Amino acid sequence: MQVRLSAVWTDPGGTVWGPGDTVDVDAVTLAELEEQGMVEQPAGQSAGSTETTTTTTKPKETDPSKIGPGPSSPPADDTDK
Repeated sequence: MQVRLSAVWTDPGGTVWGPGDTVDVDAVTLAELEEQGMVEQPAGQSAGSTETTTTTTKPKETDPSKIGPGPSSPPADDTDK
């Protein structure tokens, strides 16, 4: 997960990152950085916020003539015999 730092941080590999740098961290490291107040928060969002940003779009219309078995479907049963 990409996060933007708000303070100087040294990662476990010894690399020093400055404020404003974007780093890729795992969930545990992110939690530790947030606990220390070292992660910039998006505008209008607090550190403890659980809000998510979602974009809603209208579902695509399905063309009925294109509905059928997919390429990984098993062969049709031959029940006419």
